Amino acid sequence: MTFFTKMRGAGTRPPRVGAAEIGWSFLGAAAGIAAVAFLHERVADPAGLSMLIGSFGASAVLLYGAPKSPLAQPRNLIGGHVLSALVGVTVRLAIASPDWLACSLAVALAIAVMHATGTLHPPGGATALIAVTGGPKILALGYLYVLFPVLSGALIMLLVAVVAVNAAPNRRYPEYWL
Repeated sequence: MTFFTKMRGAGTRPPRVGAAEIGWSFLGAAAGIAAVAFLHERVADPAGLSMLIGSFGASAVLLYGAPKSPLAQPRNLIGGHVLSALVGVTVRLAIASPDWLACSLAVALAIAVMHATGTLHPPGGATALIAVTGGPKILALGYLYVLFPVLSGALIMLLVAVVAVNAAPNRRYPEYWL
């Protein structure tokens, strides 16, 4: 018997979801990302701001694909992103070099802050990392990054999640607000 077969649950698979769940997840994610992208294209980008960051793709997986997850609840979504953005910008401003140190501290501190505040949201780690490694447009935002794209985009995705998830007959979001 190998190590992997001795592991608890070895040989079993997680339960699969049905076609309806896949369809509702697809529709919610498409609507949430479309709303943020549309507002980015029409409002934010012409004003020299950004509303799109990669970590929103991971948030979409949680919000629309696993809306019952504690990590997908509003407190975690908003708090996790905003606190991680604050940490990321602060680290970037405090440690300009070496990059490896700024990157590692931004992510590690973001995780610690999210844990300490009860706002753990895994995409928040990417939000902190983007604050440090983002292109010139993101880096030029400074603390404005916390508002645009982070807070504004997360709030839009939250509003879409409340509508899209609750449109499905057997789905409910949020499980709790705070």
